[in-house]
Amino acid sequence: MLENLEDASNELILTDEDVVRYQLGEVFCHILKDEVEERLDALKAESEKELEQLEEEKEAVLAHMAKLKTILYGKFKDSVNLEED
Repeated sequence: MLENLEDASNELILTDEDVVRYQLGEVFCHILKDEVEERLDALKAESEKELEQLEEEKEAVLAHMAKLKTILYGKFKDSVNLEED
């Protein structure tokens, strides 16, 4: 989604029109270029923040998986295979 927002921002920079079509849900509205730029910037910031949060959650899950892997290998030794193929 972040790439799409970047692409939209780049296309908006290239346009000469003062009013552009902006998709809201399933419809397109005619909105001033400056307002669309503000909306895109806000959406990009929100997406980046969400991406950072997901990365933090991913790191926490991977750390927890590593701890569990250590515990399981300690209990079951070689009788369990937890390696990813």
